[in-house]
Amino acid sequence: MTCEGCKGFFRRAMKSNARLRCPFRKGTCEITRKTRRQCQACRLRKCLESGMKKEMIMSDAAVERRRALIRKKKRERIEMRPLGAQGLTEEQQTMIKELMDAQMKTFDTTFSHFKNFRLPEVLSSSGESPESLQTASGEEATKWKQIREDLCSLKVVSLQLRGEDGSIWNYKPPAEGCGKDIFSLLPHMADMSTYMFKGIINFAKVISYFRRLPIEDQISLLKGAAFELCQLRFNTVFNAETGTWECGRLSYCLEDPAGGFQQLLLEPVLKFHYMLKKLRLRKEEYVLMQAISLFSPDRPGVVQRSVVDQLQERFAIALKAYIEYSRPQPSHRFLFLKIMAMLTELRSINAQHTQRLLRIHDLHPFATPLMQELFSISDD
Repeated sequence: MTCEGCKGFFRRAMKSNARLRCPFRKGTCEITRKTRRQCQACRLRKCLESGMKKEMIMSDAAVERRRALIRKKKRERIEMRPLGAQGLTEEQQTMIKELMDAQMKTFDTTFSHFKNFRLPEVLSSSGESPESLQTASGEEATKWKQIREDLCSLKVVSLQLRGEDGSIWNYKPPAEGCGKDIFSLLPHMADMSTYMFKGIINFAKVISYFRRLPIEDQISLLKGAAFELCQLRFNTVFNAETGTWECGRLSYCLEDPAGGFQQLLLEPVLKFHYMLKKLRLRKEEYVLMQAISLFSPDRPGVVQRSVVDQLQERFAIALKAYIEYSRPQPSHRFLFLKIMAMLTELRSINAQHTQRLLRIHDLHPFATPLMQELFSISDD
């Protein structure tokens, strides 16, 4: 048995192959804990007399393998420990489990239940533009230009559909158009939005904290948070390497005709997805983000604001506790703050999104039913 200091000394002396000589008593110095640093030669002699052997010293590669194994076992212990052992309260454990159950029941990342959707005109054998969209001139053309600007993200969405027989269908938006081309993808996006909104509504209904609220507050919270929860769920299927949302057989991608990162700079939603994906969140962290977004007390129409505010705070505290005990590494010490900053950014994007829809509603009456189908939630 030896202390770490003598072990390190012996290892360094053997690796350096240095010829040590006693400058004092010709190899008879008394080596104790206090005098061991006074004579290296006698210290090495005592190491050898105590049974320390050069051939037992681990190589640098073996040392690194041992350290890597220790780090791996430490990570495994952290991951295998039950939530209770990680410092979460029993209430927080129950809260996270309920959210995870709700997520599993209401969101399928393979989109296997998303069927019977409409496709853009490029892929559809039927479907004609309404007569009111056949021509656009003068004041009407100006309105279409504004609508195109407000739907800037939608007009550059490309779609790929993989058939069950292995075939691939592609849709890309026209590079130029008079304005009516933006509606070719709207029916399909309306179907996707309806599918996602139904999942979000069912997700909220599974949560006991949500069911206890008055029906008026439930509707207000869902209307206010639907867009945000959609983006959080879509981020789980976002591939940052290809810039594609991989929704089972369907893939969506924002085209960048200008090339480079201009699209990233101009489109806040795309930038949000890249930044959030960079955090490499776990399923529990995603679902807690959804809960924090859903229980926002300042949504329009919310009556029991104090109750909702307390619920949101409890979910935020649970998220902070989960991060602190499941990610003890120093590299994650700011993760909670980064997540809260992303939720703030998402709230801002939601506000911009709502303003765009209101402008479209005022610009053209034909756009109203399509926009309502695409972005609204039924009170039912």
